Amino acid sequence: MSIEEKILNLKNRREEARLGGGEKKIQSQHAKGKQTARERLEKLLDPGSFEEFDMFVEHRCTNFGIDETHIPGDGVVTGYGTIDGRKVFVFSHDFTVFGGSLSKTFADKVLKVMDMAAKVGAPVIGINDSGGARIQEGVDSLAGYGDIFLRNVVYSGVVPQISAIMGPCAGGAVYSPAITDFVFMVKDTSYMFVTGPKVVKTVTNEDVTVEALGGCFVHNSKSGVSHFACESEDELIEGIRKLIEFIPQNNKELPPDMPNDDPSERECGRLSEIIPDNPNVPYDIKEIIREIVDNGEFLEVQALYASNIVVGFAHMGGKSVGVVANQPKHLAGVLDINASIKGARFVRFCDCFNIPIVTLEDVPGFLPGTIQEHGGIIKHGAKLLYAYAEATVPKITVILRKAYGGAYDVMGSKHLAADINYALPSAEIAVMGPKGAVEIIFNKEISEAADPAAKAIELEEEYRRKFANPFVAAQKGYIDDIIEPKNTRYRVIRALELLQDKKDIRPSKKHGNIPL
Repeated sequence: MSIEEKILNLKNRREEARLGGGEKKIQSQHAKGKQTARERLEKLLDPGSFEEFDMFVEHRCTNFGIDETHIPGDGVVTGYGTIDGRKVFVFSHDFTVFGGSLSKTFADKVLKVMDMAAKVGAPVIGINDSGGARIQEGVDSLAGYGDIFLRNVVYSGVVPQISAIMGPCAGGAVYSPAITDFVFMVKDTSYMFVTGPKVVKTVTNEDVTVEALGGCFVHNSKSGVSHFACESEDELIEGIRKLIEFIPQNNKELPPDMPNDDPSERECGRLSEIIPDNPNVPYDIKEIIREIVDNGEFLEVQALYASNIVVGFAHMGGKSVGVVANQPKHLAGVLDINASIKGARFVRFCDCFNIPIVTLEDVPGFLPGTIQEHGGIIKHGAKLLYAYAEATVPKITVILRKAYGGAYDVMGSKHLAADINYALPSAEIAVMGPKGAVEIIFNKEISEAADPAAKAIELEEEYRRKFANPFVAAQKGYIDDIIEPKNTRYRVIRALELLQDKKDIRPSKKHGNIPL
């Protein structure tokens, strides 16, 4: 065979591999409103940047007649490319090949890109669309999952790991995305669950659809498994590309600086208008966030889950920051179980990857009640406390209004090693609100007064003058400065500049024992 014939043979085999399970299976994928593994990668990565590995790998199984069918690539497309010029490693399940089921060779392909990503220090993006373990391979398939899980854990906090759910993800397969940093899902076409509707019906006698059991809305609003809910695959892909703008390549690097034409000294006069004079009137914290960040651009994470706390990424002065903020618009911004978990997970990601944390605080406390107590609010609330205390990245907190009780401590207080703590003149820092405090402290005086209601109001005003303001905390050094609302953006950016070379050395240890 001449060299020309060999080259032609190579080209033909590449074309065969690129077809995956064939035209008929590709058409079936399209009919479901889904793209193929390669189409997804073409849109995710910069044009012409994809370099594929292991295109010709085939399975080695001989059980149950599967050895009669061999398809190059064996159900997953792997390699690396760039997003906005920055290197990323990728694997994309090919549902047209054995339903995207995982074999030992499939797993080995994924492991190769994960290992290489860790070696060179670049994010890993996995596109999941799989029927699960390849039954014909038995324990080899299970071993493949286990090997991937181990890499997810070992490389957690080393390189960012992102999962896109673009089809089924069931059984043991769900645990790899669950370990990764961010999970994206698509409305109507993606789902995740440990056991499917048929098993649920057999075991619990519940009738439930795939969507109601583990669809996009369920995991974005109820379970908190997913971080981003997308209307389409194209929206999901654009979401990943946007997320990459805010995060570094690995734990040794800083996030990339972004070109910025929004002046750092820009005044934020609207803050005084947004925050009501009456401390019991709600407002939308996202208006505050958009007012102080660069060009009003904010990438919210887990927008549908635990809405009483808002987390996400923005740029301030061209620098990437993670924003954590109480949301007075929902449950008055209280901390409950779900909000604590959501906040803690986000804070820990930022700390892993050198992203400063900006906390905007307006919290009346922890949510009371038997449901919260029996559900473990003590343990789960401690997660948020632990995450803030553990974090060594720059931490800047601005108290906008309420900062009551233990929630004051938990939300990035000076006592948890926050670096710069500011308060607006509207801040109220106290063990509890004036009404509750007066009822406890002055119960006897109020009950014995000629006009108990008037006496209570008088004492509440006295309490507010003495405690429900930022000056007592400032006098004790717990607040570094009381700032004018319009200067919030400028002061935060100045603090970020101050802290950019921060070093915080902690005692040597294997790892702490976060209350899980």
